[in-house]
Amino acid sequence: MEVSQSYTLSLPRCPEGNGTCIKAPQVASVRVQLEMHTLWKQFDELGTEMIVTKAGRRMFPTFQVHISGMDPEAEYVLLMDFIPVDDKRYRYAFHSSSWLVAGRGDAAAPGRMHFHPDSPARGAQWMKQTVSFDRLKLTNNLLDDNGHIILNSMHRYQPRLHVVLVDARPDSQRYAHRNFCSFSFPETRFTAVTAYQNHRITQLKIASNPFAKGFRTSEPDEW
Repeated sequence: MEVSQSYTLSLPRCPEGNGTCIKAPQVASVRVQLEMHTLWKQFDELGTEMIVTKAGRRMFPTFQVHISGMDPEAEYVLLMDFIPVDDKRYRYAFHSSSWLVAGRGDAAAPGRMHFHPDSPARGAQWMKQTVSFDRLKLTNNLLDDNGHIILNSMHRYQPRLHVVLVDARPDSQRYAHRNFCSFSFPETRFTAVTAYQNHRITQLKIASNPFAKGFRTSEPDEW
């Protein structure tokens, strides 16, 4: 049984509380570029939906990035979390092909972070190839013990990537707020669903997902 690396934790805050921390030089120059940007934009224009299941479902498009500006010799941990876009619950109106607010959101699911399985690794390794979070799975099971990311169905989420410097100093906790940087891309926002609501999303997923070939000859309702 595959168990993903996911833990419940929070990122350190600036002790000054003003959000203007001076970052460590090993992370200050890090830049992240979203891969498959055009495909993400296509989904975003339709209103991206991601399936959540009890057993856990992988994302498509897969969250993939190209990273630059790291210190080649320094070690970094890469991790992701998913934050609610707002405090609302949504429903899909089929007659208007649009998402509508259906009321206040449910209580927040347990916040988890997914660690990239190659972590920790040197900057040189992260920068030489596309970094793919293809093992990350989304679930709506509040009691999940497989380490999957827990989300509420019919709620909207923003994926975030965090780059954390591995600091070997004995007092590294003092500098924790300086040793990471975070990135998010608005076009990767999505609504968590247990079944696709917008048929155009279904069609685009089938057309662009190489693992969906078996579905192309059948009706979406059958799967």
